[in-house]
Amino acid sequence: MAAQGKAKESLSDMVNRDMSLKEQMSLTVRLSMPSIMAQLSSIVMQYIDAAMVGSLGALASASIGLMMAPIWLFTGICITSVSGFSVQVAHLLGAKDEVKARIVVRQAYVVLMIFAFIVSAIACSLANTLPNFLGGSDDIIGNAAAYFMIYMAALPLFQLNFLSAAMLRCSGNMLLPSMINILMCILDVIFNFIFIFDSRTITLPLLGEVHIYGANMGVQGAAIGTALAAGVTGIIMTYCLTLKSPSLALNKDHGSFKPTLEIVRRALRISLPITAQQFMISSAQIVSTMIVAPLGTIAIAAHSFAITIEAICYMPGFGIGDAATTLVGQSIGARRFDLTKRFAVITLSFGTLVMAFMGMLMYIFAPDVMAIMTPDMSVQEQAVAVLRIQAFAEPLFAVAIVGYGICVGAGDTFIPSLLNFGSMWLIRLGMAYYLSLDYGLKGVWIAMAIELSVRGLLFLARLKWGNWIKSLA
Repeated sequence: MAAQGKAKESLSDMVNRDMSLKEQMSLTVRLSMPSIMAQLSSIVMQYIDAAMVGSLGALASASIGLMMAPIWLFTGICITSVSGFSVQVAHLLGAKDEVKARIVVRQAYVVLMIFAFIVSAIACSLANTLPNFLGGSDDIIGNAAAYFMIYMAALPLFQLNFLSAAMLRCSGNMLLPSMINILMCILDVIFNFIFIFDSRTITLPLLGEVHIYGANMGVQGAAIGTALAAGVTGIIMTYCLTLKSPSLALNKDHGSFKPTLEIVRRALRISLPITAQQFMISSAQIVSTMIVAPLGTIAIAAHSFAITIEAICYMPGFGIGDAATTLVGQSIGARRFDLTKRFAVITLSFGTLVMAFMGMLMYIFAPDVMAIMTPDMSVQEQAVAVLRIQAFAEPLFAVAIVGYGICVGAGDTFIPSLLNFGSMWLIRLGMAYYLSLDYGLKGVWIAMAIELSVRGLLFLARLKWGNWIKSLA
């Protein structure tokens, strides 16, 4: 019976009692692994789109690659807006105030869904002008605009997914969002097969010849497939949170959905620096795309593929960063500042080790992965070269990612946001431009590797000497 009781112990119960170092490390791994899977699943969707569209040729790949930075800008704004509410929920659950945590969840749905529709409308209005602004050639701007328009029209569906998953994670439930996001990847493959390619007959073991319907929509079909997958899983995620969560299910009481000044003001205090930082970083990525675009279609395609593959290496860092946000947030809510610092050290060490290992794998297997992504040898060659440059920056990139997750969980968002923004604009962009003149795409990625390493050192200094432990009380 004792074992059974321990197995059912909630995260908030654990952070409110004495925990051994072994328990802290075990809890960190248990929370990190499902979140890592969830983060990997999100990048696997981009991998799926890139690989499936890559079979259509370099032009199709370049049309998606050209728009990835603007897509990350607008989706990133939606993702970061969630933090203002999810950090409050983590603190409240740590303080064992589930009733008020559910009040915050209700208000989050109202405020953030309205916000997502506004962002979606703004993004869609820019769909036809952005490809030209980014320097896309005439043979890719049509598909690029269509892909961006469809993706951005579905932004509220993505926001539903982001919000519900974040609330589940901050309650300590890392497994369910990761499983649902894996389902999203499976649905993405199915929908992509239907919408990207033409109708065809394939031969399957035991079943023989099977006719598969295809809409033959190419690049646009990839956007539709991804949007549908996000919509289905967003609805499932929301159902699990609002009706099934032990601590946050909204059917436990009948609170109001009307936003209140106190909760919205706290959300803005947390999320505005993060969202502003995300906007400026994504804007910098758009400038990076503009630096790459004159290098030609091959360089754009190689850059896009390399970013997608590298994300497989750093997404585990974001997964551990999510776990760090939850652990630090609930520890602060429980007023366990000693535990807060220990979780910071444990998650930072874990993230650095994992991403160093992933960087080594990326260096070794980059040629094999690129051979799967595209048959174009010129694209493969450039992508492999830049991936091997970036592999050396992964350990310090991990420090920046997990360090930022720690600071967000603590409610410390202003200075860390400045660190992210400043290193991107003051170090990466100017260096990328000048190095690209002599070294082409390699120069852009050399600048990226240097900047991420510097950013990691800045976050290490922040956590070592900065006043990053905050309280929302």
